[in-house]
Amino acid sequence: DDSWEKHAYDTIKGSDFLADQDAAELMCRRAAPAILELEHLGVPFSRFPGGVIAQRPFGGAGFPRTCYAADRTGLVILHTLFEQSVRRQVKFYSETLVTKLVADSGRLAGLVLFDLATGEFLPVRARAVIFATGGYGRLYLRTTNAYINHGSGIGMAYRAGVALKDMEFVQFHPTAIYPKNILISEAARGEGGYLLDNRGRRFMADYAPTAMELAPRDIVARAIQTEIDKGNGFEHEYVHLDLRHLGEKKINKRLPSIREICIKFAGVDPVQTPIPIQPAQHYSMGGIDVDEHGATALPGLYAAGECACVSVHGANRLGGNSLLDTVVFGKIAGEAASDFVQGSRTLNGDAPALLDAVAGEKAKIAEWLARSQGFRAHHLLNNLKVIMSDKVGLFRTRKQLQEALDAVREIREDYGRAFVSGCCLRYSQAIVNLIEFGYMVDLTEVITLGALQREETRGSHYRLDFSQRNDRQWLRHTLVSLRDGRPEVDYRDVRVTKYQPEARKY
Repeated sequence: DDSWEKHAYDTIKGSDFLADQDAAELMCRRAAPAILELEHLGVPFSRFPGGVIAQRPFGGAGFPRTCYAADRTGLVILHTLFEQSVRRQVKFYSETLVTKLVADSGRLAGLVLFDLATGEFLPVRARAVIFATGGYGRLYLRTTNAYINHGSGIGMAYRAGVALKDMEFVQFHPTAIYPKNILISEAARGEGGYLLDNRGRRFMADYAPTAMELAPRDIVARAIQTEIDKGNGFEHEYVHLDLRHLGEKKINKRLPSIREICIKFAGVDPVQTPIPIQPAQHYSMGGIDVDEHGATALPGLYAAGECACVSVHGANRLGGNSLLDTVVFGKIAGEAASDFVQGSRTLNGDAPALLDAVAGEKAKIAEWLARSQGFRAHHLLNNLKVIMSDKVGLFRTRKQLQEALDAVREIREDYGRAFVSGCCLRYSQAIVNLIEFGYMVDLTEVITLGALQREETRGSHYRLDFSQRNDRQWLRHTLVSLRDGRPEVDYRDVRVTKYQPEARKY
């Protein structure tokens, strides 16, 4: 029988033993209660005959333990939690962008907001803030992430003095539709989909002979890219994900969204035709350094979800654990922030640090508007994406990483000569893009620096020049902090409770 202990072991093994084991155990202990709470809130999970919540196998799992709602689990959880927020009259600030996190005297002071409707910057005093701002997929040319995922929340915490942890570990999902980069959920392989090369061969037998298509994502993504590079793909760009043998009835019941997506965006019906897929950036295992309560080193600042790093995913996240991480540690962070607010003194008025921050944001915008030439946001961003995709991707070398680091620092200099045409700030996407781009440059530098210094292969971080895992030297978390305007790298030992590192075999 399955158990939370077995779930924890699979999670730790899947992380290539970089996860803090006490944090992974906490998440897995709370998994079943979290599922039941979501079900009671209204999440329409799929059911087995008899009414039990259905579970399916996902990559790296020893049991079919992933609860699901057809193939749109994340979407229905999002809808349900939003409905509950509306029911509880939670106030949302739509069309408002956080541009800066402000610290004063070693503790959180508040935030600076950019109101898109008015074009004004606003100071917001806060005793506690929880960031749930997601990942940074838009640093890459090929990503399954939404267009809003620039990683600004992570960058704001970094500039406020909070360390970023394990940022070199970037997950590439094995199955994104070619060439649209729209995610094909792991549910497709969980239901029995095959990965085929241009000879119709299930090539995963060469890489994970037992788990096959349900090996962890880092292994499957590298296998796909390796086969493409060897000339075993189609058009030297993609391989096939074949669902035809599942039959129309099962696809319509278990994978309806995948069929709809394929028909709309790839022009193929998976009932009749294999799906063209390739790896694409999908998730960040690293993020804002937080403890098991979601608290950062900056009193009053908390983080949860993909923007945070507890760490439960280590060097590679297992499918299904992202939503679990979000709901478990989101609740924990919310409770911890509430307790912090109850125990802190009341803050009134506008702190000078906040007003200074607002003035600084306005001055920066005025400088961009005053220039008549220089670099536009889209030009800078395209250059950055090319660098990250070509040199900080699935396979890495010292030469590539050093070239990337040098190029990123040149782009930072170009960013200092950025400009914006026009003078209207209302709904100015150009202004928004330039604000967010500054944080993106910070993140690319942190990711690349961490990858350059970690001279081993572990999970999603694959060094062609250091192809073996090195537990003696590198069973440590990477911590990068901004000190005197420059990134400084430190390390912290991984917390090991029960499971000593072993070879990952699937």
